Order: sequence, then structure tokens, then C-alpha cells
Amino acid sequence: MTMLHSARMRAFIAAIVVVCAAILFITPDPAVAVEQSPGGFLHSIYDHYLGDKAPGVPLKTHAKIRRYFESSLAALIINDEIAAAKRNEAPTLDGDPFVDAQEWHIPAIDIRIERTGDTKAVGVVAFQNFDTPVTVTLELVKLKAAWKISDITWGDETLRDLYNATPK
Repeated sequence: MTMLHSARMRAFIAAIVVVCAAILFITPDPAVAVEQSPGGFLHSIYDHYLGDKAPGVPLKTHAKIRRYFESSLAALIINDEIAAAKRNEAPTLDGDPFVDAQEWHIPAIDIRIERTGDTKAVGVVAFQNFDTPVTVTLELVKLKAAWKISDITWGDETLRDLYNATPK
């Protein structure tokens, strides 16, 4: 290997190191959470309901339930599911709480947010499900950097009322 070739190789390696260091410096750390707005939180849910064959947000695991609902409401849902499974029955929540239905075809959504404090907000989500107008109101609470649902209202019924009315 000649001196000229060796010098070029060192310069090439140095350039690669500089480029890699620059990429590491400008790439955001995924561990650093970006604070989400209440509207962003609701869009992260309702965008999964748009269009044909939309999957929705299945609440099939306790972790998923805890991801979207504040702890006391999550506990109501989870404890009811556990008790229903022991009785070999359907749980109290036997439809999708985000759209108040078991099936959906939603072409568009309208999400409106009213901040009711630094850590509280109310989201009103309006849409047509199979040509039927639906309005869902979600009470939101900010816990640390994450927004969670503290209750859902469909018409004159709430998710918490659903559990409070269920005999144990």
C-alpha cells in the first residue's frame, strides 16, 4: 500500500466517521417522548376507523386498554373482562367504545377539542357510520406526557355508567 493510497483511505474513513456522527447528532432520540396534543391523541385513535375495511382499535390486551384509558376506567374494563371470562360470558363492553358499534364504515371524521384546563380536555368526534350520524364525546385527562380517556359519552349513556349499572 502506497503512502498516497494510505492517506486517501484515512481521509475516507474520517469522512465516514464525521457523517455518522452528524447523523447521530441530528437524529432525534426515540426514547424522548414528543408531547401529543389532545387532538393528536384522538386522531391516533379515529384515523384507524376511516375507509373501507378499517381495522379500528381492537382493545384485545390489557396493555392496549391501559394505553387509551386512565387507570380507574381501565381497571373497570379489565376487571369486568376477567370476571366475565370466569363466568364464560361476554363482557359488559361488547362493542367498540370509540364508535359505539360492532361494525363500521366511516368515510370521514370531525374532531373538535375544548381544553378545560392544562390537564383536561373534551373531544367531540362526529361521523357518519353506515349513513347514520354519530357523535361521541370523550373526556380526556393528561397524565405525565400522555393523554388518556377518563370517560366516553354516547347520547345519554357513558362508559362509566355502563359499568356502574352492571350488577356484580
